[in-house]
Amino acid sequence: MQKSVILMSAAALVLLAGCEKAEAPAPAPAEATTADVSAGGAPATASDQAGAHRFANWAGKWMGVEGMYAAITLAEPGKYKLEMQSDLDTKGTYDGKDSEEGILFTRGTEELSLRPGSGEATGLKYLAGKKDCLIVKQGEGYCRD
Repeated sequence: MQKSVILMSAAALVLLAGCEKAEAPAPAPAEATTADVSAGGAPATASDQAGAHRFANWAGKWMGVEGMYAAITLAEPGKYKLEMQSDLDTKGTYDGKDSEEGILFTRGTEELSLRPGSGEATGLKYLAGKKDCLIVKQGEGYCRD
């Protein structure tokens, strides 16, 4: 009887040891980063803490010339709220969304995009020499110091 108890105990230990060595599921592949160049830092990933905002690192206020500015706020995944003073007479809030080249938005009847660039690329003398900028079109851009 004692031998059978020892054998059963040994068999139970073998079974338990086998359970501990069960293979864990393979880790999920890492999310690939987006291919675009993001102003102000490394490219965003789909698993950002910000929740799938391709250009999350653009959030905040960007300054242009003569009091012009663009303020970017994260909204639902892939969406942004843009508050802009784009010229002396045009101040508004616009809905933006991720696109291949930047944040796409509509102002009036124009479909525009905020995209990364340099101060020189804005075409604005006041922004020349700045490196961390967003451009809407020639003559309209916003930079961070």
